Amino acid sequence: MSKQPAPLSVQRWTPLSVAATLAIAGLMIALAFTPLFASAEVIDRLTTLFIYIILAIMWNALAGYGGLVSVGQQAFFGLGAYAAIRLSYWGVPVYPALILGALLAGAVALPLSVFALRLKGGEFAIGMWVVAELAHLLVNLDGLIQGETGTSLIALNAFSPDHRRADNYWLALAAMAVAAAVVFALLRGRLGVSVQAIRDNEEAAASIGVRVLGGKRVIFILSAIGCAMAGTLWLATSITFEPKTYFSVQWSAYMIFMALVGGLGTFEGPILGAILFFLMESLFGATGVWYLVGLGAAAVVFSLFLPQGLWGFIENRFTWRFLPIGYHLRLPEED
Repeated sequence: MSKQPAPLSVQRWTPLSVAATLAIAGLMIALAFTPLFASAEVIDRLTTLFIYIILAIMWNALAGYGGLVSVGQQAFFGLGAYAAIRLSYWGVPVYPALILGALLAGAVALPLSVFALRLKGGEFAIGMWVVAELAHLLVNLDGLIQGETGTSLIALNAFSPDHRRADNYWLALAAMAVAAAVVFALLRGRLGVSVQAIRDNEEAAASIGVRVLGGKRVIFILSAIGCAMAGTLWLATSITFEPKTYFSVQWSAYMIFMALVGGLGTFEGPILGAILFFLMESLFGATGVWYLVGLGAAAVVFSLFLPQGLWGFIENRFTWRFLPIGYHLRLPEED
């Protein structure tokens, strides 16, 4: 009697993804205790890495899953930092001001989405860059900022360097964890299916009842809050605020690099891309313009030979899915 083939099955969680999730949880617990024994340099570098991961996750949610390619996310990065300075100047305690500043910058995204989300493709990308430049000019008009001279988050000077360093680290770690968890939860639900359908074919998605504008708006505002939180964290680590630095298009370039190199449209990819970018910056950042040339060359190489990014290649080659967003069809031979 012939052996019957094993039936097909649809899975979301696999033994590998469960093990990976537990390992990540253990890593997060270990990272939470790092300031208790690590050097000041290690704490500062890890804080920077957490900020990069936030930016990569948020740009990937916007473009990789929502299909909204933007070169103007530095608008929210800068507005978050500016709002934190304004709130601190008005008497809000400094660390609550950092969180509230990010939320206020995200609130700006709500009315902005009314016209921005009506733009398509390249129009949206350029339109967001124009918004960033306009925000830059408006912030310069504030007398507190003193034009391009900028100002400082003076309230942070009330904390000792070690105390401030540890607080910044824990806030960045918590923000990264929350950002990743929120994006993960949203993408695993109906919203995730909707925005990916919108990304693939907006007209077809609308024809089957998907609320196109509503789905785009949620992802747009979420990305704005995340990028603004990264801006306030950068302000907390550097203390100084210079508009030309915070509203520079280089921030969007960094986000695009991390998402594309890691794997656009995957959850793990941008995190891997942020780690790779962080390592490249640590090793070659002091070389000046050649560092930027190297980033551009690396982006071209990945686009030509690994168009799906590092994690996209790994996922297709080994079928590894650490943090599953969608479902996996389990074939008989996998048993």
